[in-house]
Amino acid sequence: MDQQEQPSTEAAPKQILESIDIARIMRAIPHRYPMLLVDRMVDIVLGESAIGIKNVTVNENFFQGHFPAHPVMPGVLIIEAMAQTAAVLVVETLGPSAHGKIVYFMSIENAKFRRPVVPGDQLKIHINKDRQRGNVWKFNAVARVDGVAVAEASYAAMIMDR
Repeated sequence: MDQQEQPSTEAAPKQILESIDIARIMRAIPHRYPMLLVDRMVDIVLGESAIGIKNVTVNENFFQGHFPAHPVMPGVLIIEAMAQTAAVLVVETLGPSAHGKIVYFMSIENAKFRRPVVPGDQLKIHINKDRQRGNVWKFNAVARVDGVAVAEASYAAMIMDR
């Protein structure tokens, strides 16, 4: 009787990166000032999760008009920071096969804003891949300041040629 090979039940080891600096972020995504909204990434598990960091300062150009007497980071920019964090994770996960491609928003669902983000805050954007099918990735994100949730959303993105 021939022995048949059994499929392996062991999962492939997770690829973990301690951090991604701003230079590497700028190689991964095309965003530049004033629209680059991620300063660093930490605790990266390729294909699964990451934490993006945005240091919010009063020098941000949007604070000139939102709101001059009471500066508050616009919620739409918090969502954009979530998307940029996910885009870097996608590009880093795919490696060289993502060279020359760009990640586009497809949808945003269940966005909630819990409290204002103001100058001096450090926004930590916790993203987790929900699923991936082909070139479409879905994520869940929670943005936190000092461990307290300030915003959350679920969203989908697609990686495509430029």
